Amino acid sequence: MVSVLVRIVSFAALAYLALPLVVLVGASLTTTSFLAFPPQGVTLAWYGKMLGDPSYVSAFLISTLLAVAATIVAVLLAVPAAIAIARYRFTGRGLLSETLMSPLILPHVVLGAALLQCGSAIGLVRSFPALLVGHVVIIMPFVMRAVLPQLSDEQRSLEEASADLGARPLTTFFLVTLPQIRSGLVSGAIFAFIASWINVELSIFNTTAELTTIPVKLFNYVQYTIDPTIAAVSGLTIIVAAVVIVVLDLTIGLDVLSEHRR
Repeated sequence: MVSVLVRIVSFAALAYLALPLVVLVGASLTTTSFLAFPPQGVTLAWYGKMLGDPSYVSAFLISTLLAVAATIVAVLLAVPAAIAIARYRFTGRGLLSETLMSPLILPHVVLGAALLQCGSAIGLVRSFPALLVGHVVIIMPFVMRAVLPQLSDEQRSLEEASADLGARPLTTFFLVTLPQIRSGLVSGAIFAFIASWINVELSIFNTTAELTTIPVKLFNYVQYTIDPTIAAVSGLTIIVAAVVIVVLDLTIGLDVLSEHRR
């Protein structure tokens, strides 16, 4: 009886969390020129309008390319940093860790303004590299926080055993360390990608008319008009996210994210 009640409550909570997504998708199908739910009629015209607008297509591509590039760079930087902090004792270790983690608590608007000021001094503003640097700064802590707990003392013993058996550092990393931190690395990369893709506060400082991410595009659009195009963009984002989740499950398996808990 208790288990049945728990399942009912769990499904009710999931339905409640999914309700805003249902409202967004439903509003994107309405035939009216304003947001309406339940939709007054069903049409895909707003999706067609969005996909027929080159600015939306460009914004989607820029956001995706930026998020992928930022995630790759963040992983390449965060993993060595996490290993250094977890494995070695050196002066300033705590300060380094806190500095790298600080973007988690600092407002992104403040970081965006600071990066704009620093970038202006070296000519790194209003460009894709400027956006990339900013996004790497704010998403790198997600990867570090996911990887650091995986670098346990037990794993260090395995690394030392590998070294004692004559394995080189790179061999030890790829055959011993990497498999152990894989779950944290994958989950951290997913969170990093999402955080980069949806970011508005930092991105808005370095975007231009030709270089605009989809969140900034929507932010600017809703200041002047609100029509079902907004819901269509959100609906397409939901569909893309669902497809990505299915692909990840079919390729690497989402159960990898919870392996370290078993």
